[in-house]
Amino acid sequence: MELFKNYKEGDASSLIPMMQDVQDQYGYLPEEEMVKLARFTHLPVARIYGVASFYNQFRLRPLGKYVIRVCRGTACHVKGSLDILRILESELGIKAGETSKDLNFTIETVACIGACSIAPVIAINDEFHGGLTAKSLSKLVSRYKKMVQKERKQ
Repeated sequence: MELFKNYKEGDASSLIPMMQDVQDQYGYLPEEEMVKLARFTHLPVARIYGVASFYNQFRLRPLGKYVIRVCRGTACHVKGSLDILRILESELGIKAGETSKDLNFTIETVACIGACSIAPVIAINDEFHGGLTAKSLSKLVSRYKKMVQKERKQ
């Protein structure tokens, strides 16, 4: 229970900060850690899951190494972000909200990235790519796939 050393056992008022600590450690909330949280806080596991599913800051599954956020804001929508999303889903074989089985890619949609002047735009981790077309997106995805392959060989 090293992760909970700064908290008082049975103090459910610290649940959210504790959950944030777990997610910081693992990148998501693993089932076994949620069970430990329940024991430590003296809360039912269902309550822990309820909190985790209520707040969208918490993830119940690990994210991929490359998290691709597709802007679905008005400017991006008008400039074709739905097509961008469909191409990504097709090229990576996963849908928005999913992570590839090899844990290399996650696709998420966001309401607005805040880069309307370069719409349509996506962010891969913290790198922005704007003014996307079907062709430029395919090249970008291909580049990331090659990076993944290169990393596997090392």
